[in-house]
Amino acid sequence: MTPEERGRRIKEARISKKMTQSEVVGTFITRNMLSQIESGAAAPSLKTLEYLASVLDIPISTLLPQGENDMDGTLLSDAELLVSSRRLYSEGRYREAAAALQSTDVSSPLYDELTAVRARCCLSLAEQLADENSPKAAEYAKEASALADIGFFANSGVKSKALQLLGEIAEKLKKYYEDIISSI
Repeated sequence: MTPEERGRRIKEARISKKMTQSEVVGTFITRNMLSQIESGAAAPSLKTLEYLASVLDIPISTLLPQGENDMDGTLLSDAELLVSSRRLYSEGRYREAAAALQSTDVSSPLYDELTAVRARCCLSLAEQLADENSPKAAEYAKEASALADIGFFANSGVKSKALQLLGEIAEKLKKYYEDIISSI
């Protein structure tokens, strides 16, 4: 899809909703930027496309590249997966987001981004489960640590938090088992 085609689709959706450019942009982007996007002069980020699709109440797939750049539909479906998993994450639905991202294909052009989101989901799940004293917390923390090292979006902060949490979980388990042994 050319930038002009994407811009035309955005403009048509805006006009069909009887919205002005100012109403669409809100505080997310400038009206001038929307004008450039609609004319095909500017290439919006995925985050901007997510925002526009949401405001215009259209599927994001109508704004993503198709055709020769996406012959098997992988990029399109991975972009939709990225959008939905980030939404689930922001809603605190970490388990659902992590499960959706579990079988991410390493050959996907969005692999790094999908892996970064999964790392954050696993860390949040580990923190949540550690508060509940669940043994699964350590598994999620370990996975978050491993995923946080992958790709362009590798995140030492996520890795550090995951390793710190693993240490805390190990201490809790050690105390738990010491208490059991001492009571025998």
